[in-house]
Amino acid sequence: MLDDRQLMENLLLNLKGECDLLMHGAVESSTPEVHSAFTKAFNDTLTMQSEVYSAMASKGWYPSSKAEQQKIDALKQKFQSGC
Repeated sequence: MLDDRQLMENLLLNLKGECDLLMHGAVESSTPEVHSAFTKAFNDTLTMQSEVYSAMASKGWYPSSKAEQQKIDALKQKFQSGC
């Protein structure tokens, strides 16, 4: 049986995959109505993904670390110089 952490990890993984599919659906849509439907579904799913992530992070189940300023500056420099 899965515990709460495993359930939330699975849910987050599925929501990320759904966001990816919906984003591609919006990009590839052929009419404004279809585009709008995919965009709304994408935004709703993105909100759910954010809520699940926040809940996991608050429990310490999704640890993250701050990026080092040196690495941020190096990436800025790389993209400003045109890669």
